[in-house]
Amino acid sequence: MSAELTKARSQLSNVRTYLKQDKVQMAAQALHDGLIAYLKHPLMKAERQEFVRLLEDSTMYLSAVPKLKEIFPIVLTYKEGKERELLETVKELLVELQKSVTDEAQQMLEALERQKQAELEKGQAFLDSGQHQSAVAVFNSLLNRFSEDAELKSDIAERYIRAGLYHEAYERLAEAIDLSPENIRYYNSIGMALRKLGKFKVAEKYFAKAVRVAGKDPHLFFNLGRVYVDWEKWDKCAKSALMALKLDPEFKEAEKMLAFAKKRLA
Repeated sequence: MSAELTKARSQLSNVRTYLKQDKVQMAAQALHDGLIAYLKHPLMKAERQEFVRLLEDSTMYLSAVPKLKEIFPIVLTYKEGKERELLETVKELLVELQKSVTDEAQQMLEALERQKQAELEKGQAFLDSGQHQSAVAVFNSLLNRFSEDAELKSDIAERYIRAGLYHEAYERLAEAIDLSPENIRYYNSIGMALRKLGKFKVAEKYFAKAVRVAGKDPHLFFNLGRVYVDWEKWDKCAKSALMALKLDPEFKEAEKMLAFAKKRLA
C-alpha cells in the first residue's frame, strides 16, 4: 500500500477521535482525503473492502454530529460506487466549515475590541476625575492582555499626555516604537512627552531616529524645533525650522519659529 493510502487510512481511522475532540473540520478533511486516495489508487480486494468500511463509518460518524446539521443542511450518505458524489458534497462541507471558522474568529475579534473599548472608557473616566493611579491600573491590566498592540499603547499614551502624566506616556510610547519603529506619529508624541519632562537629550535622540526612518516629514522637524526652544538651543532650533520650511514652504508655524530663533540668536 502506498504512503498516501496508508496516511489516508490512518486519518479515516481517527475520524471518530477527531469528532470526540470537537475537531469537525479535521474529521471532514480526513474523509475528503480518504475519498481522494480511494479514487486515485487501484486496490486489492481486501484493501478495497477495508477502505469501504472506513468510508462508511467515517461518513456515519460525521453526519451524526449535531453541530454539522446547523452549518450544513445536506445529509452525508455513502454508498459504494458513489464516491465521487460524496466527494463533491464533502468539498462543499469543507467550504462551509471554513466560513464558519472565519465568522467565529471575526466574532471573537469584535468581542475583544468591545472589551478593549470598554476598558479604555473606564480608564479615561478615572483620568477625567483625577484618579490617576486607578486609571494607570486599568490601562496596565489592559496592556498586559494586548501586549503586542502598538496602537493601543499609543492611544493610552495620548490620554496620559492630555492628563499631564508625561512619564507614563513616555514609557508606553517607547514600547510602541519598539513594536512599530516606522510610525512617525509615535516619535512626535514621545518628543512632546519628553519635552514636558525636560528630557531634551533623550527627545533629540528619538527625533534623530525618526529622521532616519522618515526624513521628509516637516512636522517632525518642527516638533524637534520645539524641543530646542525649551532647551534654548537657538542655532539648532533655527536649523530645524529651516528643514521644516524646506519640506513645506507654506508652514506658517515653522516661519514663526525661525523668526523667533533668529531673534534670540541676535
